[in-house]
Amino acid sequence: MSTKRIWLSPPCMGGDEIRFIEEAFRDNWIAPVGPHINQFEAELAAYTHTKNVVVLSSGTAAIHLALIILGIRPGDHILCSSFTFSGSANPIKYCNATPVFIDSEVDSWNMSPELLEEAILELTAKGKKPKALILVHLYGMPAKMDEILEITSRYNIPLIEDAAEALGSSYKGKMLGSFGDIGILSFNGNKIITTSGGGAFLSGKEEYAAMAKHLSTQARENEVHYEHKFIGYNYRMSNILAGIGRGQLRVLDQFIGRTREINRIYKQELMDTGAKFLEEWSPDCFSNFWLTTMLVRDEQERNRLIARLDEDNIECRPLWKPMHLQPVFKDELSYTHGISEELFSRGICLPSGSGLTDADMGRIVGCIREVIG
Repeated sequence: MSTKRIWLSPPCMGGDEIRFIEEAFRDNWIAPVGPHINQFEAELAAYTHTKNVVVLSSGTAAIHLALIILGIRPGDHILCSSFTFSGSANPIKYCNATPVFIDSEVDSWNMSPELLEEAILELTAKGKKPKALILVHLYGMPAKMDEILEITSRYNIPLIEDAAEALGSSYKGKMLGSFGDIGILSFNGNKIITTSGGGAFLSGKEEYAAMAKHLSTQARENEVHYEHKFIGYNYRMSNILAGIGRGQLRVLDQFIGRTREINRIYKQELMDTGAKFLEEWSPDCFSNFWLTTMLVRDEQERNRLIARLDEDNIECRPLWKPMHLQPVFKDELSYTHGISEELFSRGICLPSGSGLTDADMGRIVGCIREVIG
C-alpha cells in the first residue's frame, strides 16, 4: 500500500485564514460574536448576488430554520430530492413534517420536474398540497431550474434551494442558492471551501433573514434581561469560524478552477474506458465540479473499483444512496422511476479536492484503468 493517503475532498487552505484568526485573537473577539461574522455575510452576499446572508453552524441548521420560517407544521408534506445526503431531509423530521421524495432525471441527476409535478397534483387532489420544496443541486450541478421554477410558481410552493455542494456554480449566469425563496450553503470540512463546520442561509427577503438571525441566537429579544417569545436555537456561526470563511472565500474561484481542471483530466484520461461522467447538461450551466462523479458498467464493477482504490490508500465512495432507500425513511411517500437507484448502483465519487496534484491523479487513474481498462 502506498504511504500517502489520498482523500476524497480534504480541506485546502489559501493563506489568509490564519491572518483573520490571528486578528480575532489580537482583538479578543474569541466570543461567538465578532466583526468577522458581519464581514463574511457581506462578502458572501456580494459573491452570490444575494441581498441577505446569515452564517450558521451548518447547512442542515439553515434548512431547519427555513422550514420554521416558512411556517411548516407537524404533518405538512414537504417535497425533497431523493438523490442527496440525509442532511437535506432530516430537518423535515425535526419539524415533525412528512417528507415526499422525488427521483432524479438523467441529464443533471437532480430532481425530475415531471415527477415533481405528478407529486404535487396527486397530493393536492388528496387535500395534502405540499407546503415547501427542498431542491438539491447535486455535486455542484445545476438542476433544471427553468422547469422547476415554473412549477413552483404555478402551484405557489415555496422553494428552499439546497446549494450545499454548489457554491460558485451558476445557471444562466445566476448563482445557485439565489434562485429560491431561501437558499442554503454548507461549509463542512469536505466542501469546496470550509469554515471547519458551518453553513449559510440566503434570501432576497429581509424579513426571512432577520428571523433566521433571531432564531439562530436563541431568539433573545432586545431587552436588558433575557426575554424570549419564540423557541430559539444555538445555530449561529462563531467569529473565529467566520474568519476562516473569509480567507477561504478569497480563493474560492481558484479552487473552482482546479476542481474543473481535475474533472477535465479524469474525462480525458478515461474517455476510452466506457466510463460515463456527469456533464454540464446545457451551455447555460456552470458547475464547480465539487466532486467528479463517474458511472461504470454495473454494481459489481463499482465495488471492485472501490476495493482496488482502497488497496492503494485512495478514498472514494459510491454516489449518494437515495433517501427513499434509506431504512429511516422506508415508510415515506416517494415518486420514483429507478433513475437514482441505477445511479447509486453504478456510480462512484472520485478524489476531487482542489489540492489534488497531477501525480496524485496519475496514481488514481492508474488504479482505475486496472479495473475498467
